[in-house]
Amino acid sequence: MSEIAIQQMRSRIGDVIIGAFNGAICLLDFRYRKQREQIDRRIQAGLQARFVERSEPLLVQAMAQLEQFLRGERRSFSLPLRPVGTELQQRVWAALAQIEYGHTTSYRQLAQQLGVSEATVASASGANALALCVPCHRLLGERGELIGYGGGQAIKQRLLRLEQSVCTPNPITLDLFPIG
Repeated sequence: MSEIAIQQMRSRIGDVIIGAFNGAICLLDFRYRKQREQIDRRIQAGLQARFVERSEPLLVQAMAQLEQFLRGERRSFSLPLRPVGTELQQRVWAALAQIEYGHTTSYRQLAQQLGVSEATVASASGANALALCVPCHRLLGERGELIGYGGGQAIKQRLLRLEQSVCTPNPITLDLFPIG
């Protein structure tokens, strides 16, 4: 059986797990989330591979880019990605990847754009195993409210504030990630 190299990392927004398979990142997600086991099983089954904890240059690169992103020094990831999911999930994830840094859209708007239901967008977003690389945190409710996020709403809010502060010439909030 093939192997997916995984590493765990403590980041400014919590513990994450990162996985690489055949030269591409297939997992960059919150370690503790409701769907963790379900997502891990889907990835392993889809790639016909098992998780093996070990270091790999691509994982080190992904960790560095994640830290840069969370410090506001990077707006997107330049990593080869290998999302694992259904064709419909892949369509939603591709659309999510098009939402620009510092911008948001609603579940409804994305559903209309893709010609699918809001429930389909919500389900695919919730199954996203490439958090931040495929920015599902940029999806909001119809009135701009924070709803649904694998990392939790507090982290979603922190990420959106980070992006707004980077996009604003004179950010009001200087330290979004206090140490401690």
